[in-house]
Amino acid sequence: MKFRPFGSTGLVVSEIAFGGGRSGGLLIYADKETCLTAVRRALKIGVNWFDTAPQYGDGKSEETLGWVLEEVKEKPHVSTKVRVSFETTETIKSQVERSFMESLNRLRLNQVDLLQMHNLIMENGEKRAITPDQVLCKGGVADAMEHLRAQGLVKFIGLTALGNNKATIKVIESGRFDAAQIYYNLINPSAAWTEIPLGWSSYNATGIVNACRREGMALMAIRIFAASYLATKKRTGRESILTTKTFAETEAANAEKIFNNLGQKNGSRAQTAVRFVLTNQDFSTAIVGLSEIAHLDEACEGAGMGILPKEVLLTLNKLYATNFS
Repeated sequence: MKFRPFGSTGLVVSEIAFGGGRSGGLLIYADKETCLTAVRRALKIGVNWFDTAPQYGDGKSEETLGWVLEEVKEKPHVSTKVRVSFETTETIKSQVERSFMESLNRLRLNQVDLLQMHNLIMENGEKRAITPDQVLCKGGVADAMEHLRAQGLVKFIGLTALGNNKATIKVIESGRFDAAQIYYNLINPSAAWTEIPLGWSSYNATGIVNACRREGMALMAIRIFAASYLATKKRTGRESILTTKTFAETEAANAEKIFNNLGQKNGSRAQTAVRFVLTNQDFSTAIVGLSEIAHLDEACEGAGMGILPKEVLLTLNKLYATNFS
């Protein structure tokens, strides 16, 4: 396992992070023995970051990670999240503190390395979304998260950089966050672009990576398998779409276009997807969702293959520029 600096935090993290989300689902759906074996295997390989959230399996992911980490001697980095709602009379500060303390209880920890805001960031608040002002205003989410940090319950704070890219960049440029989870994969790497290709009709995240880099933030790649469409042709029914202008049919079709052009010379589908993300040196780690222990080995082997050759990147850029989406 190779390691990279985690932004300006002083932490050094493994290139592969263990994701506890629903799409992979191992920490939610697998039996106890499998969960324990998977975490022990990850730690042995060198994985030192585990990412979870209260929304993953209604707390099951956090609960599983909590008891498993009590069974191992290693103490890896752990990140979890908080999502606020505006369909309640409860204050933002109260929601953040209550949710986080419930997460700590499930995780059986006294502190986490990173707490991330889990809301989509939009210019206009709607449903699960939040506006930049609601994040940054007095008494907003950033204030509530900083209060937890001041108490020593959280080392660093971050955000999930999803939603409208311009609104997200406003929050990033506030300089109040240490890290960001960024949607970035072989089908849609737009977060690392400065401008969108002509004819691009999918989710547009342009400018987000550069904004984070200017602020010295740590970048964590999420959805590197595009809800599994890149990793496999098999469907589980857990393939949730997070981003606007993104559809299951086009994700599946674009994945096939990619591998029809690249073939298998860069490793398996999953390994190629891992290598693509890690080719971008701005990312500290790639969060990998697992449904089987074998998927962990496959992803780590992909990381070990190193970055993709320049000719592969040129082929991909041609695809993105030809009405790919």
